[in-house]
Amino acid sequence: MTLIRRVLAAAVLTIAATNPASAADPVFPPGARVGMVPLVGLNRAKAFIGFETEDQGVKVVVADLPAEAYNEVSTAFKSAPGGAGGIKPESIETPAGLGYYTVENGKDGATNVRRYSMIVPGIAFSGYVAVQVPENAQKIYSDDAVRQMFATAVVRKEVPADEQLGLLSFKVSELGEFKNVRTLAPGAAVIIADGDETTGFEAKPFMIIGLIGQTAASPEDRGRFAQQIATTIPGVRDGRITMSEPVRIDGSPGYETRIEATSGKDNTPVTIVQWLRFGSNSAMRIIGSSPRDQWATAFPRFRAVRDGIRPRG
Repeated sequence: MTLIRRVLAAAVLTIAATNPASAADPVFPPGARVGMVPLVGLNRAKAFIGFETEDQGVKVVVADLPAEAYNEVSTAFKSAPGGAGGIKPESIETPAGLGYYTVENGKDGATNVRRYSMIVPGIAFSGYVAVQVPENAQKIYSDDAVRQMFATAVVRKEVPADEQLGLLSFKVSELGEFKNVRTLAPGAAVIIADGDETTGFEAKPFMIIGLIGQTAASPEDRGRFAQQIATTIPGVRDGRITMSEPVRIDGSPGYETRIEATSGKDNTPVTIVQWLRFGSNSAMRIIGSSPRDQWATAFPRFRAVRDGIRPRG
């Protein structure tokens, strides 16, 4: 079950979740499509999506994974039910469907910990839960207790747009009539689109809005920086920059870069605009992608969304 173990090792703890409304009701952390009934003593996490104890010793991380992750784990379970590396996978029935989980011992610095990882089927995604329990809490948060919590896992198809946008460090006040909002990096980046995971995003206009933890070294370096980072747009092939020039965005220095490329599994010809709004230590990156034959109507929507982004204050 190396997939679950790799995901646990790479889990990024990024934003806050929510307090349980009731000990008997499943709770969905804001922005998450996976929920459960948290164990007694688990409350709002302060630095990631999920739950934790007051001393932050016990952590429960909730995340979405690609849809194929569940199938990979299910196949591995069926082909090697005895597990590998001394770790035996277990199956468990949940309201979300049949889940698979593993339990193993590990270290968090000098502290001995018990680690649990579970994956459940979602709707065009896989639900993932990772739990870490330090040795001094294992009498209360035992294997049986964690299994009982895993057995309450549920999923939801949609997360309200306001809930997702409310986690961002900036306000998105205009959605340009885009129908779907999906969190890419909790609290840091979203995609807004006409399509979805099932139909694919590339065949229709979509935007990615987020913060990047880097910026141009100097005003003179902004053009080079904008063109360099434009080459890192995911899923783009055979890209050709057709324009790149400085602009002002909401009174701040920025750069607009346009690209002709192909994108997606169907090799859709697309036109892409990238706007960078520079800050002192970071930059806001706004990407709009549209099939080339829809560009004329998509671009005004992209610009309306861009102009509706404001700092939270």
